[in-house]
Amino acid sequence: MTITMPLLDDSEPTPPIDDDRWAAVLDHRTDAGFFYAVITTGVYCRPSCTSRRPRRENVRFFDTPAAARAAGFRACQRCAPEADRDDKAATVEQACRLIDASDERIPTLTELAAVTGSTPDRLRRAFVHTLGITPHQYGDARRVERLRAQLRAAPDVTGAVFAAGYGSTSRIYEHADSRLGMTPGEYRRDGGSRTVRFSTAPCRLGRVLVATTDRGICRVMLGDDDDALEQALRAELPAAGITRDDDTLAASLVEVTHRLSGNAPTGNLPLDIRGTAFQQRVWQALQRIPIGETRTYGEIAGEIGSPRAARAVGQACGANEVAVVIPCHRAVRASGDPGKYRWGSERKRRLLETEANPADDDPNRGPG
Repeated sequence: MTITMPLLDDSEPTPPIDDDRWAAVLDHRTDAGFFYAVITTGVYCRPSCTSRRPRRENVRFFDTPAAARAAGFRACQRCAPEADRDDKAATVEQACRLIDASDERIPTLTELAAVTGSTPDRLRRAFVHTLGITPHQYGDARRVERLRAQLRAAPDVTGAVFAAGYGSTSRIYEHADSRLGMTPGEYRRDGGSRTVRFSTAPCRLGRVLVATTDRGICRVMLGDDDDALEQALRAELPAAGITRDDDTLAASLVEVTHRLSGNAPTGNLPLDIRGTAFQQRVWQALQRIPIGETRTYGEIAGEIGSPRAARAVGQACGANEVAVVIPCHRAVRASGDPGKYRWGSERKRRLLETEANPADDDPNRGPG
């Protein structure tokens, strides 16, 4: 039996668990496990609802929609808290299968909605909520995967481009850097392998590894041991020709360690990174966060126009391969807790503290 608080009684203390639930409501992070109601409106919602956030003292939490209804609240029309989320996920999965099976072109939103029994607007919202990207962005990512396979198998670049579902070669050449990391011809000649140079140096968080291609930095990795960092680099890039080159990377290492000391960038670092359209939007938003400041996952999701994709923002932060250069450490939970970090939560905490109180670089610490 679910016990709920009286609708209009503000005298009872809030259970400690409600602090975590309130943080989730502020951050739009999850739909799982509970619902919240607002006594001033009489409406109950999912924690990911995009409606204006109420005052904390007016909020009550419930484990189920039935419990909220029993307390006298009605369902929000915007987030539809009584709708089955499994149905939404199943619809997205069905649409993904349709896109995967379409080799010649990406089906339109209207076509996908007609087949899945949804509407274009609902299907688009379901995609953004579930995957953090639109159906077209999902289709474009799968088309790039087909292009990579075709470039290795087709007799020429033009044939590969059309076989992957592109209507012209000019369009793929316009976006070759962001999609392939190189031109289609270069990808075809070397099968996607790259020459990667790396070097390591001490830093305030242990050891840092910086790796570059001819196009720019492709990895910035943090750890405690140079050998372990090199092994991790080789495991992540098994097709690349990897060599150590301390001289070539000296300037890049100085700039990265400078930033790891909490200092503002002194120059631009060219990057050679690949990601989905959604990931790239997140990474661009992260680079706009001023040094010494943070943003919640929900705030970043709102900034890039996907307010319900806070969880996907967190996943994009985890996919960041160039620590500090793309400052994913500045993305935090709504509660203020730093949260998880690819290189360890303690490093994230220390990095945020260092940026809030920057220290000069140690002149005795150089690349090595």
